[in-house]
Amino acid sequence: MDYVKYIREKVGHSEIILNYAGCIVLNGAGEILLQKRRDCGGWGFFGGVVELGESLEEAAVREAFEESGLTVKVDSLFGVYSKYFNEYPNGDRVQTVLTMFIAHAEGGEMSKQNSETEDLRYFQPDKAPELFIDQHRDILADFIAGRKNVYR
Repeated sequence: MDYVKYIREKVGHSEIILNYAGCIVLNGAGEILLQKRRDCGGWGFFGGVVELGESLEEAAVREAFEESGLTVKVDSLFGVYSKYFNEYPNGDRVQTVLTMFIAHAEGGEMSKQNSETEDLRYFQPDKAPELFIDQHRDILADFIAGRKNVYR
């Protein structure tokens, strides 16, 4: 079931709270893997809406695979980012609650062959491009600062 579509059929464009899960994928050199999105051309972390019946960890792993082709293993919880608001081009309004994990790739093959990803690249955290939304910029700043168990 597409949970967001199901909810939107009931509430239209009204503001709702949506739970998202994502991950900071690290390689052995401490670089972060970022995705350049097709829809907006901006760079960001992997993540997406948690579907009914999924755990936060399962959603983060699924989203990383869908967006990169990599199977990732979650190593730890990084933080929860909850006071962020977005309006999508179609008029949908949401407050996003994003749970972020630290993860590493265990397998799969890095691929841009999907509808969401224009490019994938590892960056030194302090050399990363500008990220496309405030939530992701705050996550990167917290990561660079060495913060753990973040909540905002």
